[in-house]
Amino acid sequence: MTELFSTLSLRDVDVPNRLAVSPMCQYSCDPDGLATEWHRVHLGSRAVGGAGLVLTEATAVEARGRITPHDLGIWTDEQAAALSPVVDFLREQGAVPGIQLAHAGHKASKTRPWEGNEPIDPEDGGWEVISPSPEAYPYGEPPSIRRADERDLREVVDAFRAAAERSLAAGFEVAEVHAAHGYLLHEFLSPVTNRREDDYGGSFDDRTRLLRDVVVAVREVWPQEYPLFVRISGTDWLADRDSWTIEDSARLAGVLADLGVDLVDVSSGGIHPDQRSETGPNYQVPLAERVREEANTLVGAVGGITEPEQADALVRNGRADLVLVGREFLRDPYFGRRAAAELGADVEWPIQYRRALR
Repeated sequence: MTELFSTLSLRDVDVPNRLAVSPMCQYSCDPDGLATEWHRVHLGSRAVGGAGLVLTEATAVEARGRITPHDLGIWTDEQAAALSPVVDFLREQGAVPGIQLAHAGHKASKTRPWEGNEPIDPEDGGWEVISPSPEAYPYGEPPSIRRADERDLREVVDAFRAAAERSLAAGFEVAEVHAAHGYLLHEFLSPVTNRREDDYGGSFDDRTRLLRDVVVAVREVWPQEYPLFVRISGTDWLADRDSWTIEDSARLAGVLADLGVDLVDVSSGGIHPDQRSETGPNYQVPLAERVREEANTLVGAVGGITEPEQADALVRNGRADLVLVGREFLRDPYFGRRAAAELGADVEWPIQYRRALR
């Protein structure tokens, strides 16, 4: 049996294989944040295509936490209800349904990438956004940005808690807190964007406080039988300045494990345009491997993973416990089926597709 197609047991949830669809923003909602037929087809086809775990795109926990007006949301009951049919279909295809809970922080109120990713004025449909330290924002200041106060941070924690409750009502079995890629929780983690001198800035403990508060709040309402993930940026890729490093990530992963996090999904970067990241096959895997070794926790690896044997080797060689694939699943929704065939894994096919095996 190929290791990629071995079961990953997380609490009471059995993921049928180690291949997951990484969260990928689609920017395909109306401003109401409701899932559409696009989401059902986009996510559902990857479940049919053999992924063991299918994670939604970054799903905003409150309206001001959207990257664009077209982001998927989970801050209302109607949004949860719109996701339920998607969840049902994923489960019917044998995949575990997961949701990524997110807040964009000072990267919010933008147009979609194919529209320029430009700040949107409030009079044009934009909104006020919050940041740990607005003066540190490196991309060109949005029209309306301010320093998050303690009331804002309480609201953010409450929003993550309520979003987890709605996610449970929608039927999801895995929740992932998004603390990577320069969005709000990562903004607090990194000294590049967090220049505060209160209880949420300065030391490692204070910069990680908001994320820890969010994880505790989510874990309080997320059932003990269901796993909780956190996605982090393993490094800011900014070696020339005080920034978030892989040493910080390994230290944080141990803290998160103690708070009830079952797997750390290790990506990287996104905090500043001056980042100097590596690229190529497996370019982020050493970060995940380091976290796994030093924190003694389960990790997911992502980045430059395009071939079945490559993905299988990550699990077989103990470099990662879960392989998250993004762009290759965009190119080939049936990457999971192709991987099973190339690796000789004995997996169940949808009855409608079994004629392809003859």
